[in-house]
Amino acid sequence: MKQEIFKRVQSGYMMLGFLALLIIATIYGAFFIHEALAFMGLGIFLMTRGFFLINPNNSKVLLLFGKYVGTVKENGFFWANPFYTRRSISLRASNFDSERVKVNDKLGNPIMISTILVWRVKDTYKAAFDVDNYDNFVRVQSDAAVRKLASLYPYDNFEDDGKEEEITLRASVNEVNTALEKELSNRLEMAGIEVLEARIGYLAYAQEIANAMLKRQQATAIIAARHKIVEGAVSMVEMAINQLSKNGVVELDEERKAAMVSNLMVVLCSDKDATPIVNIGTLNH
Repeated sequence: MKQEIFKRVQSGYMMLGFLALLIIATIYGAFFIHEALAFMGLGIFLMTRGFFLINPNNSKVLLLFGKYVGTVKENGFFWANPFYTRRSISLRASNFDSERVKVNDKLGNPIMISTILVWRVKDTYKAAFDVDNYDNFVRVQSDAAVRKLASLYPYDNFEDDGKEEEITLRASVNEVNTALEKELSNRLEMAGIEVLEARIGYLAYAQEIANAMLKRQQATAIIAARHKIVEGAVSMVEMAINQLSKNGVVELDEERKAAMVSNLMVVLCSDKDATPIVNIGTLNH
């Protein structure tokens, strides 16, 4: 496979001075050699066609009758063979925000996802000749990469799935973005494109299951919170009974311990404020 060639061309300012001398010679010679006037005019025309400008972070791909001869990446005013065909390719970083597409995640749930890609042309030969249109190539391959990525990971973890996934689209942002960047780099390498950054720009459940999944997430969060509350309540009840027994505040048999545990668990685990009842009699009344 042919690689990019860095081409050095003549300074445009030097050739501009030579062109000025040629024009003066043509005007002077027109008074003495009329037959040479047409040839001198043709030479001036060809020289003029050889001048071109390259702005910063731009390049010119040079072709001679269909043959690639090199790429000029220096910015400035230059002159080259007037028979060269010149094609401009920008070397600036470009930002691409893909459309939101509907795909199925690893668990088969429909989700909406899009990607943000920052890229630039690194190899002008590949960008110009190995693909038909490198701008469109970036768009199509970005769409294919994000679809593949979404199918490799679940959107989120749920305790009732039976096992816990290590990487998810929602929670493992860094890992997913790294995987996306690697996938895009492999796909765009053949077009001479360098991936500077790739990340998920939008991620959500598809509209038809969004409400159901929201309720599922809320239920999972409530269960997790209840688990922590019960765990803390058991610890507090155990500490209270041990402290009462240790300090000799009151002697509790198994039945009264069970009643105390029941009352404390209700108070500590309730999602509403408890309304205490003051007992002014004995423990049995």
